[in-house]
Amino acid sequence: MPAYHSTLMDGDVKLIGNMALLPLKTQFKGPAPKETKDSDAIDEALYYFKANVFFKNYEIKNEADRTLIYITLYITECLKKLQKCNSKNQGEKEMYTLGITNFPIPGEPGFPLNAMYAKPGNKQEDEMMRVYLQQIRQETGLRLCEKVFDQQTDKPSKWWICFIKKQFMNKSLSAPGH
Repeated sequence: MPAYHSTLMDGDVKLIGNMALLPLKTQFKGPAPKETKDSDAIDEALYYFKANVFFKNYEIKNEADRTLIYITLYITECLKKLQKCNSKNQGEKEMYTLGITNFPIPGEPGFPLNAMYAKPGNKQEDEMMRVYLQQIRQETGLRLCEKVFDQQTDKPSKWWICFIKKQFMNKSLSAPGH
């Protein structure tokens, strides 16, 4: 079975470096265009996460795949934090903190996929990428809490938490030991 790829790339998509600036359904401020369809890049990453996380190799077919890869790796980081949370409310606070915490972007030391991602071309593009990734991180964390926490018990679902040890593409967005 091949890995799932993004279906969201079309001719009008703006690029930051070589990553697609895809529309999002979000309440968080940032450069992402407003998505008007039923699903967006975050929905796509959440939907394919459990299947894609098992792949050690992933062929990038378009720039939207780079956005999908980033979100998939970020979901894993979120799950590591959420497994320690005792309630959805605590999880949402953890996701907010993780979403705004300083993080490396392509081209910076510490970004795990520098070989696959182009460094932003200038200072303006650098800032746009940082804000776009923060927007993705904040919205992904919020939506993940909706999926991970059981409505009856208010505890993280073992059917999500069991994926924390999987490393998509043998990569992680966090430094070793975190």
